[in-house]
Amino acid sequence: MIFTKRNSPRWLVFVLDLGISAFSLLIAFSLRFNFAVPYQYIANINVILPIFLGVRALSFVIGKTYAGIVRYTSIKDTERILAVISFGSIALAGINLFFYSSLSGGYLIPFSVLIIDFITTVYLMTASRLLVKFVYGELVHAKKDRTNVVIYGSKELAILTKRALEMDTEANYRVIAFIDHNASSIIRKKIEGLFIYFIDKFDQIVDKYNVTTLIFAKNNLKAQRKSEVVQKCLEKNIKVLTVPDIQSWINGRLSVNQIRKVKIEDLLERDPIELDTRAIKKQLINKTIMVTGAAGSIGSEIVRQVIKYNPRKVLLLDQAETPLYDIELEVREQKNLSNIEVLIADITNHSRMVKIFEQNKPDIIYHAAAYKHVPMMESNPVEAIQNNVFGTKIIADLAIKHKVDKFIMISTDKAVNPTNIMGASKRIAEIYIQSLNGHCQTNFITTRFGNVLGSNGSVIPRFRKQIEQGGPVTVTHPEVTRYFMTIPEACQLVLEASAMGQGGEIFVFDMGKSIKVADLAKNMIKLSGLEIGKDIHLKYIGLRPGEKLYEELLSDKENTLPTHHPKIMRARVRDYNYKEVLHFINKFIFPLKGQDHLQVVKLMKEIVPEFRSQNSVYEELDLRAVSGKDTY
Repeated sequence: MIFTKRNSPRWLVFVLDLGISAFSLLIAFSLRFNFAVPYQYIANINVILPIFLGVRALSFVIGKTYAGIVRYTSIKDTERILAVISFGSIALAGINLFFYSSLSGGYLIPFSVLIIDFITTVYLMTASRLLVKFVYGELVHAKKDRTNVVIYGSKELAILTKRALEMDTEANYRVIAFIDHNASSIIRKKIEGLFIYFIDKFDQIVDKYNVTTLIFAKNNLKAQRKSEVVQKCLEKNIKVLTVPDIQSWINGRLSVNQIRKVKIEDLLERDPIELDTRAIKKQLINKTIMVTGAAGSIGSEIVRQVIKYNPRKVLLLDQAETPLYDIELEVREQKNLSNIEVLIADITNHSRMVKIFEQNKPDIIYHAAAYKHVPMMESNPVEAIQNNVFGTKIIADLAIKHKVDKFIMISTDKAVNPTNIMGASKRIAEIYIQSLNGHCQTNFITTRFGNVLGSNGSVIPRFRKQIEQGGPVTVTHPEVTRYFMTIPEACQLVLEASAMGQGGEIFVFDMGKSIKVADLAKNMIKLSGLEIGKDIHLKYIGLRPGEKLYEELLSDKENTLPTHHPKIMRARVRDYNYKEVLHFINKFIFPLKGQDHLQVVKLMKEIVPEFRSQNSVYEELDLRAVSGKDTY
């Protein structure tokens, strides 16, 4: 059959179009003269028909209406047909005028017939293609088991998604209905023949039509609402997909291949943050900005955010060569910027940092460089102090010397009531930074937040890799919880906090609700279309050294004050005397040189008395202190 062939021959489409044109002309004459065509036109048919079909054939050749694949007919094809038929009809009108003025003194074809023919031809040529498309689709899909789909959304994006699914015969989707949370005014109305249902009818639709897939096709959908719908789908083992942003469509058109699975990051996203862009721009425009740790997850995103505000220069400083090269390429090529300088340097190398400050004179510093992995720092406390404390001290001291306007330190919730070396080292860095305020021109600001989604070493990339490898997916403890925030959201709040800060503040970000890591792993497995215990296993391996069950954003002795931004709070913390803090930090110099891990940890517990080790060899030091055999 013609419908089951891959492509119909072009000559066949051309001949059929000419046949439609001839039939359309006959219909036009019949309608114009109420099915009683005057004899003069019947007698001249041997002249009328060749001229008419010759013009139509020429217009078809010029417009290549026969060149498209009929079963993929789209709006563009309809527009081409309209243009080609218009061209032919205008040409016929010109021939009409020629006949009237030069030859017989009468029209070859009445203008009223040409108008009717124009409408009829456009309609029949378009309808014939849509009919072939429909029949082909039904014949092809009849041989396959089709996937029943519900589209979440009821506006243009949802309609475009439906059309993309229907045009792609390989995808084999059948759209059953649209669902939405929208106002009741649209409910039970139809889009392209399909009903729009309110979300509370979702279960009924799924059961009635055996729906196995839901596709999100809605702009500006609230994060909480999206999460609720996905949870409904996961409970019913329904595959969840989402349409990408329009900016990423190929040539401005949606392809089925671009419709992707919903990621766990999509569920943990929160509603967009409202920033005081005027204040941020005022702080950053025409300034030299240094970002330490610029190759890391947080540092690289700060670079992406900062360059939006037209700084004079951005210094990308890190010792990780390859990721630093990657962010340099991204900024130079994708953002088309040249006002950046890449600096490979170790923040603990004092002489190198001195030279960098002398040559570049930064106005603002975002200090994101740090060792962050808890178990690794538990085994390497000397390096934690060397990098996180003394590296920070070197940058901060040079900031004062070179009269830097603001120094923004990126800290962590693990610095609160620390149970590990990493958290305690960051708390000591916080204390040193706090002690500097009021003694210099530079304003020192600390921002403190929890885990960021997709950062290097975070659980989500690790779970994703384990799922791809077939498992097991390993979780430390069934009750362990963490706060999560997206990298862009965290960095936007860093910029907002730095703009509002006057020096001395520790800003704490609203991290939302804490999430069970085990639930996170289970949802990731389900979103991958796998069944726990059957396709892949979940395994509990116990807490790692230094790890605690619950993260905190404030210590027992701290509370918060509100700021003008609802997602940023200011922590109330004690003041520190600079000379006392400096004296204490200098005590680390000797054990650092001797690589004396035990003595380093002892000193850490002295300066941060709330530091209590968990799941660590250093718990012995806490037991000694309690028993009175040792003191900090």
